[in-house]
Amino acid sequence: MTVPQISTEQAAELPGIRGAADGATVWWWRGATTVLTADLALLDDSELRRLGRIRSPAGAAEFVGNRASVRRILAGLLGAPPERIHLGRRPCPGCGDPEHGPPTILNPQVMCWISISHTSGCGMLAVAGAPVGVDVERARDIRVDELAPTTLTPSEVKQLDGLTGDALRQAFLRCWTRKEAALKAVGVGITVPLDRVETHPATAGTITVAAGVPGTPQAWSVTDLPIPTPWTASVALPAGTAGPVRLRAHPGN
Repeated sequence: MTVPQISTEQAAELPGIRGAADGATVWWWRGATTVLTADLALLDDSELRRLGRIRSPAGAAEFVGNRASVRRILAGLLGAPPERIHLGRRPCPGCGDPEHGPPTILNPQVMCWISISHTSGCGMLAVAGAPVGVDVERARDIRVDELAPTTLTPSEVKQLDGLTGDALRQAFLRCWTRKEAALKAVGVGITVPLDRVETHPATAGTITVAAGVPGTPQAWSVTDLPIPTPWTASVALPAGTAGPVRLRAHPGN
């Protein structure tokens, strides 16, 4: 598959998409603790319905704050008011279903790709000129021994062997965020067997992950993001994509 890229000329015609023409830019922010009226006003009808199904006040505050932060970042990039940013999904490249494909900007129409992730206390948005996936996870108690058989490859199990405590949990989260970032970049998310996706946890920095479905790139460059503790995060781009990965803090709420 030829990966669609934004040329310098096209980027010049789309004011504010700096960071999408080459590599990727990833914004992160700390989760909101209260629902702000100004943030709530930015949500669309489908997001308001999702909000109505969230029973935890803390979860509701983070959901509203995260969606508002995504729109404000995109508004700054695109030179449009945040309330004019309409989000939707591309069709799933695996099955064609428009309900669970990767996120996209429906309005205004732009030539870029986005990925969104959130975990307790942290949200992230990645913007790129090629398919991109980002994932962030908060450190927590994880029963790695129970999860390993269905989430890790035999090689990954060997590389984690002998680790204990925080070191084991950190290594597991490195595997997990790398897998999810790559599969979100593919566009299918965690719908494929995770124990077949090798992420080389003993290697820090940037690694190549083999993952894909027909019609998508089969190799992905996955980079660890230097996010503050207690979070672990990774971003994925098609292997060979030119340009750096930039991490920026957004004030959030």
